[in-house]
Amino acid sequence: MRLELRNISKRFVDFSLKNVSFSVEQGEYFILLGESGSGKSMVLETIAGLVVPDSGTILFDGRDITSEKIQKRKIGLVFQDHAVFPHLTVGENIAFSLHGTAIGKEAKHARVKNIANELGIGELLTRKPGSLSGGELQRVALGRTLIQQPGILLLDEPLSSLDTRLKNDLRRLLRAFHRKGQTILHVTHDYEEALSLGTRIAVIDNGTIVQTGTPSEVFNRPKSEFVAHFIGVKNFFAAKLVTKNQATFAYTCNNTAVRIVTDVPDGEGFILIRGEDIILSRIPVETSATNNFQGRVVEIVPNTGGMYVTIEAGIELHALITRESCEKLGLEPGKTCYVHFKATAVKFINK
Repeated sequence: MRLELRNISKRFVDFSLKNVSFSVEQGEYFILLGESGSGKSMVLETIAGLVVPDSGTILFDGRDITSEKIQKRKIGLVFQDHAVFPHLTVGENIAFSLHGTAIGKEAKHARVKNIANELGIGELLTRKPGSLSGGELQRVALGRTLIQQPGILLLDEPLSSLDTRLKNDLRRLLRAFHRKGQTILHVTHDYEEALSLGTRIAVIDNGTIVQTGTPSEVFNRPKSEFVAHFIGVKNFFAAKLVTKNQATFAYTCNNTAVRIVTDVPDGEGFILIRGEDIILSRIPVETSATNNFQGRVVEIVPNTGGMYVTIEAGIELHALITRESCEKLGLEPGKTCYVHFKATAVKFINK
């Protein structure tokens, strides 16, 4: 079942969705990534039928559902705050959406037990929500939605309130449901979450989709400065591409020349350099890299992948190196160091 949004717009008092368009193919794990207040949850509520757009069309399985009742959409939404019923048991919460259906009592009980076991909460069916952890509550909310067998599962920041261990557990669970064929549209502000789960990503900013693509496309070739900074790309600079004597340079706004290998025509855009591709030394060294700068260490910050070393070298560069390398080089704020990176490590993005 394919979901498609075509130019969805909705004006509120102090915010607007503006011509939001994207599609989610059957079997995809689609991430809608954006900062708080960017309109992510509003898009989900519009798809679910809780918000009616001012203009645009929502198609699901080839059918126009823009004005269709919530109950007929075959779309399941899991809210960020779980929204489970405190007076019902876990089993009753999961079974709630089956009330009023033609499913018999035994079949209903079997379906509840089956989905609870899949979610790892089969032993909690008689418990009340007040005795559950945040991770268990999230699983109950998932179960209550999945038991409807939705064509697409909408998740609103499902991991935001969980600690690291519980996040990892729930990620594994969501991957398992996706592998079984469940189509998922997952809203988050966490780009690491997007990378670890998504097969395709759309980035939303101030009510507008600014980039859509695979995780590799979005994270390696961000199309704007906003996207680059939001997803944590540190070495991203406005630049002008100039070719002289068969050599191509990208000139930054302060006229720093960065050697680059590209077949993109000369013009304005951005350059991107991964922190992992930058090599540091305390003294000048012989290297095949064509970009070599002398600079001063400004800051050293621990990172999950090692240490981010910030160097002022005409432009402010951020190198990601191991803790051992940092200690071996004796790097400290204020000390001089040398920066090296290959021309092939520099990516140019048209403006």
